[in-house]
Amino acid sequence: MNRQTTVASRVTYTGIGLHSGRDVTIALNPAPAGSGIVFVRTDLAGLPRVSAQATNVTNTMRATTLEQGAAKVFTVEHLLAAFSAMGIDNCLVEISSVEPPVADGSSLPFLLLIESAGIASQAELRQPPIVIEEAIAVRYPDKFITILPYDGFRITFTSINPHPLLGVQFGDYEITPEVFARELAPARTIGFMHEVEALKAQGLALGGSLENAVVYDDKHCLTPLRFPDELVRHKILDVIGDLALAGRIKGHVIAVKSSHALNTTLAKHIIKTTV
Repeated sequence: MNRQTTVASRVTYTGIGLHSGRDVTIALNPAPAGSGIVFVRTDLAGLPRVSAQATNVTNTMRATTLEQGAAKVFTVEHLLAAFSAMGIDNCLVEISSVEPPVADGSSLPFLLLIESAGIASQAELRQPPIVIEEAIAVRYPDKFITILPYDGFRITFTSINPHPLLGVQFGDYEITPEVFARELAPARTIGFMHEVEALKAQGLALGGSLENAVVYDDKHCLTPLRFPDELVRHKILDVIGDLALAGRIKGHVIAVKSSHALNTTLAKHIIKTTV
């Protein structure tokens, strides 16, 4: 039965924002069919809202930012990946600051939050998924992301990093709730000590720590890894979250060194070429 879904009950999670460094509480609330994923800034006058749609992306520096009127939220990709992979169509996300909690730097805490809330089926049917009928690509000089026709949702990603412990990592996954939960959701965001001061000067990574990111210095990994190829798994997680801004998709994503900028540009192209 292909009916829309929402969370079955209200659940909350409190933590710190990765880039803002601010304390924040989010609450996932059941939402009406057809409403989609909507963020509500409970800390702002008038409780402004922004929908999780590619057209509302305004910035992709180190994270994906959504903005609509006075409502602005960023680093939403880990939460959106969990919603997408778990098949949540509608949710009202109350958020008390500009950025969701980083938690442990992965999607796993959000997946567990959704599971604790439960998933409720709604009476209304889902819209058919966006079916990719011809290749759509976004290319930069040394990186690209493309999506090809495919009966399912698959992501193939090649990560290339100059760090001696990273190098080339390759991941290829058919995205299902089970695969996401086991292979991708636990993969954490990656950081480098040599970037910390520059990022903080830009107002970024103010909440970053060894507890919520996999951190490397010039020669070592300072955080025990959950997977030998945790970097590329997290990159795939980011693609899932960013492409969720286009809706449910049937297609095979192939990417090399893709980023939030390329991912969200592809999401916008998918909407333009398939509507």
